[in-house]
This record gives sequence, C-alpha cells and structure tokens, in this order.
Amino acid sequence: MPVLLKISNAVELADWEVEITQIRAQGAGGQNVNKVASAVHLRFDILSSSLPPFYKERLMALSDQRISKDGIVVIKAQSHRTLELNRQDALDRLQELIQGAVQVQKKRRPTRPTRGSQRRRVDKKTQRGKTKALRGKVM
Repeated sequence: MPVLLKISNAVELADWEVEITQIRAQGAGGQNVNKVASAVHLRFDILSSSLPPFYKERLMALSDQRISKDGIVVIKAQSHRTLELNRQDALDRLQELIQGAVQVQKKRRPTRPTRGSQRRRVDKKTQRGKTKALRGKVM
C-alpha cells in the first residue's frame, strides 16, 4: 500500500483514499491560465477512510466550511503556477486540517491579574480622565 500522506507516527493515508483532480485555475493569469489545468481539487471522504475512529469523530465535529455534512473534505489549491506545487499544497493543507483537529487543547487555568497590573490600569484610567478634563472650555 503506497503511502501518500503521513499524519503521525501511527496514522498514514494511502493514495486510494485521496482523490485529486486537475482543474483550470480561476482569476487573472494571462494567456496561459485558459489553456493549462494547473489547479487541483482534492476530495477526501472522512467516513470511508482508514483513519482511527477518534480522528473521524474530531474531524466530523469541526465546523469548517471545507467539510460537508456527508464528511467529505474538499480543498482547492490554485496559488502556484505548476500542477505539482498545487498538488503538494493541497496535501499539506489536508494534513494540517487533520492534525489540527486531533490536537488536544490545553485546559485553561483561570488566573487573576496581579496587584501591580490592577494599579497600573487604574492609574492609566485616571490619567486619561485628567487629559479629557483639560479639553473643556476655557473660562
């Protein structure tokens, strides 16, 4: 099974799981843009992939516009001029999406502001109030 994308040490995606098609790039680009299909459309089905269940759950829970309700990731890469670079860019973005979804966020521990920072904040507010008070009409 040829490996197309390495997500982590234990998780890899095979080339049959990712569907890559060539399309024409949009936007300005001169004469060449209308002739050459150098943009890439990447489709990846989360539910039918070989990803572990934890990965699938986390990806499906994401509220990302690139992921449809059916669990299909669609990535369009057209920022480079060559097909190879766009293909690699789309694969890199898919890898980032999957790795970002399974990354566990550190629990936030609430902290209190220090006494010095509180005092500085109040002093700045007082100073600002004095500055504004000086803007009044002169009698």
